[in-house]
Amino acid sequence: MADHIKIRPASGTWVVRAAGAVIGESTRALELTEGDYPPVIYFPRDDLAMAFLDTSDTTATCHHKGVASYFTVVAKSGPIPDAAWSYEDPKPGVIEIKDHLAFYHDKIAVEEV
Repeated sequence: MADHIKIRPASGTWVVRAAGAVIGESTRALELTEGDYPPVIYFPRDDLAMAFLDTSDTTATCHHKGVASYFTVVAKSGPIPDAAWSYEDPKPGVIEIKDHLAFYHDKIAVEEV
């Protein structure tokens, strides 16, 4: 793993809300910190209502984590494009985030309860 990336269990219970609806809750979330960026919470897929997430054609490549796949959140108020991402086949140094999703805080509410 790159020295500037740290992954640890996120303390407490974390919730994901889209347009007011809870689409996930987890006590098994992971916190990833990367350099000076704010921490990112990664939720296990098993703790998310995946029926509200549609795969997107969008991808992005990170030199340290691999290729990210994006998801559109299907909310009652309408779709929220590319609101979440996942590393389906992460690089060996960050394998812990496999089968986890993270959400953009400016599109989706992610909070500790």
